[in-house]
Parts: sequence; C-alpha cells; structure tokens
Amino acid sequence: MTDKMKELKIIVRDAEKNDAPAIGALLGDLGYPAMSEFVLEKIRKLGQRTYDRILVAEKNGQVAGVLSLHIMPLLHHRDNLCRISALVVAPDHRREYIGQRLMEMAEAYAKARKCFRIEVTSNEKRADAHVFYASCGYQERSKRFCKDI
Repeated sequence: MTDKMKELKIIVRDAEKNDAPAIGALLGDLGYPAMSEFVLEKIRKLGQRTYDRILVAEKNGQVAGVLSLHIMPLLHHRDNLCRISALVVAPDHRREYIGQRLMEMAEAYAKARKCFRIEVTSNEKRADAHVFYASCGYQERSKRFCKDI
C-alpha cells in the first residue's frame, strides 16, 4: 500500500459528543487524565465559540488523533493569531500522517480566519513532538513565562 493510499483513509472532522471517551483516552496518553464528562463539557463549550475548534482524525472509523485550536485577535497586530493548545495521536497510529493531516487542517483554518501566525506550545520533555513540529516547518522562537494560579 502506498503512502498516498494510507493517507486517504484519514478523515479529519470536528469533534462530536460521542468522541469524548476517545479524546479523553488520547489526553490521558499526554498525562492529562480527562474523564469523558469533562471532555464532553469542553466539546460543548468550545463548539459554541466562534474561533475555537476541536478536530479529530479518524482512521478506519476510529478516533486516532485530536487537535484543539484557538483564534485570538491581538491588540498589537491587525491580523489574528492561531494557537494550537493540544495535539495528540494515539501511540499505535504515530507515523501514519495523522498528526500531519491535523496540522494541515489547522493551518488551512487559520489562514481562512486571517491569521498571520500559528503557534504551538510543547512541554520541554517531549523531544519527539519537537522533532515533529520542526518537520512541519515550525521554528522555536520565543520564551514563555507561566505562573500557576
């Protein structure tokens, strides 16, 4: 089977309430244990917001990846910023173009919403993710300062 044929079996769509258990399991793979009820509430809330999206990638009818993104207007720039706040692909589906397809869809959505930049944050210890983002054309550019409250 060619790479192109493998790619054709990947369907990217907006998350639906029935996806909550699968999304919760994916978030658990990242170390964020999420109960289905919590994820279901997030799908509902983010689905009501104009510029937020949760995308899922299906392969052979199973949710194999999830990406959430947020479009933000900025005070200091005429165009918007897109931030990817979560991206995870099931361990048994990595290296099957699922992450790449999710990123492509996010980028297309950001361009359509007049974003001048798309950014993604990643924990310092996720070296494989950093390699993946670089392979998608992303560059490490700035430092982020955080404070838990």
